[in-house]
Amino acid sequence: MTFGEQPAYLRVAGDLRKKIVDGSLPPHTRLPSQARIREEYGVSDTVALEARKVLMAEGLVEGRSGSGTYVRERPVPRRVARSGYRPAGGATPFRQEQADASVRGTWESSSEQTEAGAAIAERLAIRAGDRVMRTKYLFREGGEPMMLSTSWEPLAVTGRTPVMLPEEGPLGGMGVVERMRAIDVIVDNVTEEVGARPGLAEELHLLGGVPGHVVLVVQRTYFASGRPVETADVVIPADRYRVSYHLPVK
Repeated sequence: MTFGEQPAYLRVAGDLRKKIVDGSLPPHTRLPSQARIREEYGVSDTVALEARKVLMAEGLVEGRSGSGTYVRERPVPRRVARSGYRPAGGATPFRQEQADASVRGTWESSSEQTEAGAAIAERLAIRAGDRVMRTKYLFREGGEPMMLSTSWEPLAVTGRTPVMLPEEGPLGGMGVVERMRAIDVIVDNVTEEVGARPGLAEELHLLGGVPGHVVLVVQRTYFASGRPVETADVVIPADRYRVSYHLPVK
């Protein structure tokens, strides 16, 4: 193979991908069988199989038990808007994660005390093993799962206060900024880093994805006078949503 030449399985996958994108192979159409691919493209069974694996990994096709491989319907990506930590009129957890005021949604949550692992301890500037409150969220839009969030708050900040449990008490469900302000902790900065990775099995189960789907992960940390007071991982299905940032110019 000369420099720059694609392996045969990528050339086959590329041609099939083009047919899916341009509609020659519309959604719910059965993908040509391995034998058909082998004959049509003049390739080996191994190449045909690898080409199908590529399309499956890209989320363009899906296997149906006892039936074959079919072209998946591709959703039109919707927007998850993010605009920092000062949404107008206060923030619920849903509004905190989806700043587009036109989007309505609900959430489910559960909280438990646990020990901070090394990675979370570093993000919160505490020691590994220190106690934190971990809260897991499942957000829905129109009843459809749209994102997950797991947050960690150091109990050295919130322990034995009315806001120790994010979803209970007088400010339950009001978001990090409002809750921290109630205990005289003034959030004045937030950082977010966005990355992508294959979704974990338990994440895709909750979000309605299939193995191999990619998720976007927003790693967010709130600060008060330079001290981290909350950090979270927000997980968003990359095939259904795009993350849009609206940042003020100062």
